[in-house]
Amino acid sequence: MKNKRQFGGEGEDIACNYLEKEGYKILKRNWYFGHGEIDIIAEKNKMLVFVEVKLRKTLEYGAPELAVTKKKQQQLKRMAEAYLYINEISDTDCRIDVISIFKPDKDHPEINHIENAF
Repeated sequence: MKNKRQFGGEGEDIACNYLEKEGYKILKRNWYFGHGEIDIIAEKNKMLVFVEVKLRKTLEYGAPELAVTKKKQQQLKRMAEAYLYINEISDTDCRIDVISIFKPDKDHPEINHIENAF
């Protein structure tokens, strides 16, 4: 039985592999600031992309992307702003994406990449 951190790491591994195949460069994983975290920070075509990853093995509680609540969206926006401020980034286009992964079995995840999710 995997703990929550291992389960989240599995989803992030799947998302990173997917993003790299799509031409993204992974800059950071699990960037923490205060009490928040950005799962993946990537770049493609000079666009900085902050990615929230949600993995589910069942749909008992709905599709994975539904777990990105308004509160979580606000936290992600604050975290992205903090990252830009701390790293003195000002002239770069950026967006926040959600990668939703439904993986009912161990081999075939269904990946839904929602660009500019909110």
